[in-house]
Amino acid sequence: MNKNITDIFFDLDHTLWDFDKNSALTFEKIFRVHNVEVDTSEFLKHYEPINLNYWKLFREEKIDKANLRYKRLYDTFEAINFSANRTLIDQLSEDYIAHLSSFNHLFDGTLDILDYLKPNYNLHIITNGFHEVQHNKLRNANINNYFKTVTNSEMVGVKKPNPKIFDHALNLAKTTKEQSLMIGDNYEADILGALNFGMDAICFNYHDFPLERNIKKVDSLLELKNYL
Repeated sequence: MNKNITDIFFDLDHTLWDFDKNSALTFEKIFRVHNVEVDTSEFLKHYEPINLNYWKLFREEKIDKANLRYKRLYDTFEAINFSANRTLIDQLSEDYIAHLSSFNHLFDGTLDILDYLKPNYNLHIITNGFHEVQHNKLRNANINNYFKTVTNSEMVGVKKPNPKIFDHALNLAKTTKEQSLMIGDNYEADILGALNFGMDAICFNYHDFPLERNIKKVDSLLELKNYL
């Protein structure tokens, strides 16, 4: 690892903030509120890959935020043969965003690794998530004070892996790509995005995605101590 690293940029969802666990709890809550009688585990089995696919389309500017929020639910209800009208889907979509940051499970080791890194590095966030939700997640999970800057895609108008978002984040942090490191779970957005921009990167590969041998990776956050 480059010994000149001064600034570390983290992805938030699926890297520090346990999106899948918090999302599942949110769906359980809003389904109860609206008396949606579906098996949540069956719903999530279909929703999670559908959601990931729509986020890929969103990163690639092939779909906007409103369609992402609506279609991921519409397609999932279709997949489980549950009849949901437009009004219900719109309400669930709004409530999902409203309640998502009320659950704040972090990945194991998040606080320990942030405490370990903070005395020696400037810590930052680069996220493709929505502005109004991401700041609530950081605040409600009590980790916002670890980070000097937060860059989200809505501020910049583009999403990772677009180099413009990395450039914006570095300018905001007043640092250089040679002194910076990206840590995230998404191979395309976080790792290739950073490497192609000229930043070093480490993949938090908790989902065991097949990676080229030259990609730095950890299976748990505390393994970052082996690099930093």
